[in-house]
Amino acid sequence: MDFTERSISDASNKPSRKKPIFPVTEGLRGYLQHHGREVRLPVSYRDLLNHITYSVPLRDKNQQDTLWETALYDMRHWDFIRDGLVQMYAILKTEGDLSYIKHLDVARIDFCAFANSNPFRIRIVNKFNDNYDHYYIKQADASRIYGLELEHLLSPNRITFFTHHNTLVEEHIPGIPGDLFIKNFLDDPQTNKIRFSKEFVKFNERCFVRLLGDMRSYNFVVDITPDIEDYQYRIRAIDFDQQSYEGRKNLYIPQFFKENKPFVDLAIKHLNKESIEQYQTEERTMMAFRVASSRFRLMELLNIMARDKPLSSPEKLAQLKQELAEYFGNPAFLKCRSIGQVVKRQLKQTLQKNLALLQKNLSKFED
Repeated sequence: MDFTERSISDASNKPSRKKPIFPVTEGLRGYLQHHGREVRLPVSYRDLLNHITYSVPLRDKNQQDTLWETALYDMRHWDFIRDGLVQMYAILKTEGDLSYIKHLDVARIDFCAFANSNPFRIRIVNKFNDNYDHYYIKQADASRIYGLELEHLLSPNRITFFTHHNTLVEEHIPGIPGDLFIKNFLDDPQTNKIRFSKEFVKFNERCFVRLLGDMRSYNFVVDITPDIEDYQYRIRAIDFDQQSYEGRKNLYIPQFFKENKPFVDLAIKHLNKESIEQYQTEERTMMAFRVASSRFRLMELLNIMARDKPLSSPEKLAQLKQELAEYFGNPAFLKCRSIGQVVKRQLKQTLQKNLALLQKNLSKFED
C-alpha cells in the first residue's frame, strides 16, 4: 500500500451514516459460548433502556456538549439496576467474584443516541477513595462482535467483552481520543513525532489487513507509555461497528479520512518511503505470528463469519469484492459469496508471504 496516496477530499470516502444492527446467529452464539464470551448477566440492555425516567445533557469540564446524556431512573427500578451493574463490573474484572463489590457503587449512567449501538456508559466508583472506572453496555451487534474478536486475535491488544442474548458488555479502552490528541498533543514538543508516525503507519496497516472500517480520529485512542528516555505510542480502535461492512476499499484505510490528515502529513514529513515499507512489513509479520498462534480459534471464527451472510448489503459486498480484486489483481475475491469470505480472502492475500516465511523459519528450527 502506498502510504503517500491520499484522496481525503473525495466525498465518497465517507462511511454510511447509520449501519443496521445485525443479529447474533446461532453459529456465532455457539462460538461465544465455547470461548467463554457468552455468560449470564444480571442486567440487560433492554432493562437500562426501558426504565429511563428522563435524561439530561452531559457537558465536559469546558461546558461543551459531549453527545452523551446522563440517564436517571425511578427508585422503583434503581436498586435492581444498581446491584446488577455492580455485579456486571465484577464479572468483567474479577470473573464474577462478588467479595470485592461491597465498596463499589454506580456513580453515573450515560446514554448516547448518536452512535450506531446506542451505548450506555457505566461509571463505577470506589466509595473508599473515589477512584472510578467505566464500562459499556450495548446492543449485541454481530458486526461489532466479529470486530472485537478479530481485534483480540489479530492486534497487539486483548479485549474483554461478554454477551448475553441481545446484550453486549465491553471493558473501557483507555487512551486519548485521536481528535483530542491532534488538538492537544500532536504539536507538543515532548511528542516523539517519529515514533508516533511509525505507530500510525502500523495502525493503518492493521485496519486494512483485517478490514476494520471508519477509523476516523474520534474512533480510536492513543495510549502513551513512558519509555527509557522517551515515549512509546499505541493506537487502539474503540469502535468496531464497521467491521467489514462498507463497500468502498478506502474506508478500511485510515489514511484516507480527512479527520486523520494531520497524522498522515506528520508521517510523510518524518518517514521516508523505505521506513514506511519497513513498518508495514513489521506489522504484517506480527499479524502473521498472531494468526499462527491462534489459527484454530481464528479459523473457527472466520468459517462462522463466512456463513453469516447478512453482515452487509449485496451492493456493498459486490463493490468491495470488485475493488479488492482490482487493487490486488486477484480475481479470487470475485468468488466470495459473503463478507466473511472476503475477510478470509483478505487475510490470506495480505499475510500469505509473511506466513510462508514464518513457516519456512519454523521448519529450519525443527530441522
